Amino acid sequence: MKSIPWMKGVTLAAVASLALTGCSGGQPNADPASSNPSTPANAAGQTLTVWIMQGTNPKADDFLADVTSAFKQKTGADLKVELVAWSDAHDRFTTAMAGGTTPDVAETGNTWTPEFAGAGALVPIDDYIKASNLGSDLVKGLTDAGQLDGKQYGMPWYAGVRALMYNTEMFTALNLKPPTTWAEIESAAAAIKAAYPDKIAIAVPGSAEMTVYPWVWGAGGQVASESGGKWKSELDSTASQEGLSFWTGLAAKGYSSASATTWTEANVLESFAAGNIGMALMGSWTPKTIVQKGPEMEGKFAATPIPAKTGGIAPSVLGGSHLSMFSTAKNKDLAWEFMKMMTTGTFAEQWGAQAGYFPGQKSLLEASLKSSDPLVAPFVKQFVDGGGSVPVSPAFGAVQAKKTTVTMMQSILSEKQDVAAASKAAADEMTSVLNAGN
Repeated sequence: MKSIPWMKGVTLAAVASLALTGCSGGQPNADPASSNPSTPANAAGQTLTVWIMQGTNPKADDFLADVTSAFKQKTGADLKVELVAWSDAHDRFTTAMAGGTTPDVAETGNTWTPEFAGAGALVPIDDYIKASNLGSDLVKGLTDAGQLDGKQYGMPWYAGVRALMYNTEMFTALNLKPPTTWAEIESAAAAIKAAYPDKIAIAVPGSAEMTVYPWVWGAGGQVASESGGKWKSELDSTASQEGLSFWTGLAAKGYSSASATTWTEANVLESFAAGNIGMALMGSWTPKTIVQKGPEMEGKFAATPIPAKTGGIAPSVLGGSHLSMFSTAKNKDLAWEFMKMMTTGTFAEQWGAQAGYFPGQKSLLEASLKSSDPLVAPFVKQFVDGGGSVPVSPAFGAVQAKKTTVTMMQSILSEKQDVAAASKAAADEMTSVLNAGN
């Protein structure tokens, strides 16, 4: 299967259907789910343990309290939700899998689900989906990304995309327009830095992997491609290096900050919410979090699609999450009741509206298409006309675990290596990891 870095000129439904397609491989050992999946869970006195990711999502205390109450009313069981930072999550999962201490259900990033299934940690949920008559209404891309060897291990929950966020107060004061080319990005950054020397004109974070790939794609490069069952990373191609040079060069010219060398996306969000950043790549799920963290920023920021080098839209990764059932779950019917409650109907719709995500049900996508919100419409355009995918391989989770791209970025930003040397090292490592076991 060839990797498809972006899909352009198609409908939202088509992008949602295609852009997150996953691959299969490996031999999971988990037992299948309940033989009676249509039987409602009745679990008075029991407790279901769930891990939900946090870091760039909005505060979800009230939402989870409502879910907990509804879950208790429906099943009689208590819900124990633990919030886990995205930056620590992969290591946390692998440690828990090794020790048999995984939760009953957890949010799993779409690149991790096949990896965890291949390790035998997850339970297939095909029978549950079929018994609930949900198969035809699930977004195909997220569904496919949660499969391994033809079995479904991840229940589609949500998908999001990053675009270029900018401080409208700064842009209005300087008579700047949303940039449409790389030259315009640099020109805007120079103007912001000159007018606001104590601010960060554009944040170039060193520990934010998904903010790197748009510049690779925007220059015509690729992250990796597959041919004949073998993968090859192209981070060190001429085009990819051009994109990496532009992105890291903004930092080298003083438009970012030395402290951003180790920043995650959560760090970018904090600083942007404080009014300290002019431009940054941020997710469709972040606007409400920005206002929560910095109420004074309400109405003072907007988004625009990420520009490619000379115009058009640079692809941005369509990232998504599943809810997955772990093999350690004692009551799998109970686990499914929670998964279904979170990923379909009212609660799925509420989460999407609250968090700025595209839901995992096709029937819930219409609201995003009709939105006139200036902080929704640009993300929809990015999603439709500039959606991209990381290499669709179960091994890509291992690439992320090794922090291959992050190491490359930090090496360049800290001036330990130039773009050529750092991208060559990253490409070699990524190729090796993607082909491990072949």
